[in-house]
Amino acid sequence: MRDARSYAYEGPPEIRARVRPGLDGGVPIGSAADACRWLEGRDRDERDEPFTYVVDLGGTLLLAPRRSEHVACAGGAPVLAAGEITFDGGAAVVAVTNQSTGYRPDPSCWPAVAAALDRAGLRRPGGFTDAFAFRRCAECGQLNLVKDAFPGCAVCDADLPDPPGEGGPDA
Repeated sequence: MRDARSYAYEGPPEIRARVRPGLDGGVPIGSAADACRWLEGRDRDERDEPFTYVVDLGGTLLLAPRRSEHVACAGGAPVLAAGEITFDGGAAVVAVTNQSTGYRPDPSCWPAVAAALDRAGLRRPGGFTDAFAFRRCAECGQLNLVKDAFPGCAVCDADLPDPPGEGGPDA
């Protein structure tokens, strides 16, 4: 993971301020058995939803309940990847995304996710089941999650910058 890009938290400072380093953090998943034990500890309704995940700088998958903030799951630290993950009830991942507005991971973080899942012995898809792009509006400064290839700001409707490598600056 030495060459992997890391992502610092860029979300609201008041959310980061609530994180208690050393006390908050997701559950490290080092094996399929770890994942199964953690899933068994969730209530039935919760198991049907995606969970919050991050891949820490050491390449370990950390899990937390869905409504947890990614920065809390990471204990406030930078990550290699972050998003939402859904299991089949056991040791198979059926959906995984890079949807984290706090860390804004690029879809190119998939190799870090794949490596963490492989290391834990979890069956997985061949890539993100849904990959998202994040762009900051140059007009109003709002962070936008780009969905359905809509290139406009959700707040002021201004055009969003092109992604890196496609003729525009990285926002």
